[in-house]
Amino acid sequence: MQLIWLRSDLRVLDNTALAAACEHGPTLAVWLLSPGQWLDHDDAPCKVDFWLRNLQSLRTALAQLNIPLLIRHADTWQQAPQALLRLCREHQVQAVHFNEEYGVNESVRDQAVQAALGQQGIAVHGYLDQLLFKPGSILTRSGGYFQVFSQFRKVCYERLHLGLPRLVNELKAQAPTAVASDPVPSEVAGFQPPPQSLRDLWPAGEDEAQRRLQRFIDERAEDYQEQRDFPAVAGTSQLSAYLAAGVISPRQCLHAALSHNFGEFDSGNRGLVTWINELLWREFYKHILVGYPRVSMHRAFRPETEALPWRHAPDELKAWQQGQTGIPIIDAAMRQLHATGWMHNRLRMIVAMFLTKNLLIDWREGERFFMRHLIDGDLAANNGGWQWSASTGTDAAPYFRIFNPLSQSQRFDAGGSFIRQWLPELVDVAEKNIHHPVITDDLFASNLYPQPIVDLSSSRQRALNAFKNLPTRQEERAVT
Repeated sequence: MQLIWLRSDLRVLDNTALAAACEHGPTLAVWLLSPGQWLDHDDAPCKVDFWLRNLQSLRTALAQLNIPLLIRHADTWQQAPQALLRLCREHQVQAVHFNEEYGVNESVRDQAVQAALGQQGIAVHGYLDQLLFKPGSILTRSGGYFQVFSQFRKVCYERLHLGLPRLVNELKAQAPTAVASDPVPSEVAGFQPPPQSLRDLWPAGEDEAQRRLQRFIDERAEDYQEQRDFPAVAGTSQLSAYLAAGVISPRQCLHAALSHNFGEFDSGNRGLVTWINELLWREFYKHILVGYPRVSMHRAFRPETEALPWRHAPDELKAWQQGQTGIPIIDAAMRQLHATGWMHNRLRMIVAMFLTKNLLIDWREGERFFMRHLIDGDLAANNGGWQWSASTGTDAAPYFRIFNPLSQSQRFDAGGSFIRQWLPELVDVAEKNIHHPVITDDLFASNLYPQPIVDLSSSRQRALNAFKNLPTRQEERAVT
């Protein structure tokens, strides 16, 4: 008997480990419920709910292949080796197959499983699946991991020219087994189920992911470069949650884009090329996790920035979290996050820079808050984005490049339609004032909207001074 250990790969199509298991013989599937670990990782309740809903859909798809889905409990990943070992003994499993994951805790878990099962004569096989290129295969001439995206992308292009990652062949049903599937729980203790309105925005299942991909390719991709920065426009793929949970693979996304762009990934339609670059950004940040494990452990990629004098400002942090800063574009973005479990990428940069530069609050506070609310929360992408905005990370924005949220608002939500959607208290404010309503005294007289909690000009200078006083960066001599 073979066992596929499902993690962030909740699909039947183009699933490398699942296909490999089925090639070796009759197969069972298992998912480990690990609420203690999920709490430690700040996984959002809406993300856990999304996992469960996709597991339910996957259970149905696996049943059509006669593959039972088993649910086991391992509160933390330290308990994973014994939980899997018991299951292997119960069903005489000869080999366990899984798709690789890349955080520090994930690597420690998988090594412990491999050791525990190996001692009992059970083979364990890991596969490249959630990435196009295996970490460690895209390196600088000196053998290190790239720290600049454009250089990383160039080598990725060279590899893609040599050959594309292949899609896994569609699976055939195996002979029925005597093992019955377990029911998938509808909720997990410690994770409050989200409102139905949020669930409705993110239907579960591979069919939905494929529909979104095809709709994006057919209707939005060609204008993606021009439309992706405008939060009031439906110009993005809305696939991030499905990619994070593995309901769709990056290979499927790449092949769909190439089929619409005559096989080109670095030329042709600019929108499609830009979107393929976003897939490579996702790739880049996961490679960073492996090359520089400290970013998995709440540490800055640039060690000298650990000396930044971050402010302890709990009231300002709370105002930011609740969308009550008095800066409309910031507040609208944060309220979108609360209501939908998602935030437009342009807004993620704006609110992150506001927290880390204008409020000078530690980027880790924002990273943690995002993870606790994002349905597409992904350690690599979330950490990479926050450290980019805070100028503490790889390929980061120069510290002196600080977004002005008012000019960003005027540029990317010129008519204020996004602001009005999420801030009903501003719905009647004139277009000329919507981005900076402090000048309309009548608004504040009725306590409809808060005064700005910070002066943008002086707070910008405070951030510049803090960065200027940092010690000179020391070039790294070893991967840490």
